[in-house]
Amino acid sequence: MGVEIQIEPLGDHEHLVRVREGAAEAETRIRVTDGVLDLPQITGVDETRIVHETVTFLIEHQPVNDIPPMIDLDDLSDAYGTPYLDFLNRRLTPQ
Repeated sequence: MGVEIQIEPLGDHEHLVRVREGAAEAETRIRVTDGVLDLPQITGVDETRIVHETVTFLIEHQPVNDIPPMIDLDDLSDAYGTPYLDFLNRRLTPQ
């Protein structure tokens, strides 16, 4: 069974995200920060796509049940560093 990701924009760069993978579910608020929005590979990309790809990255690195209830993308970028930024670059750069 695949992963279901629902994203609801809340305004002011915040998004409510619900993730379901089989019986595992998580709900988190993701704040898209200027530090990430200002990255060259991100400039002009819709925030919803950034959030979706961020959640995709997270579920590749941890169980859905371990997704924290609040995520700030600057903090995530600091925690995962280059692997996260390279992932975003690959996923968000037009082919």
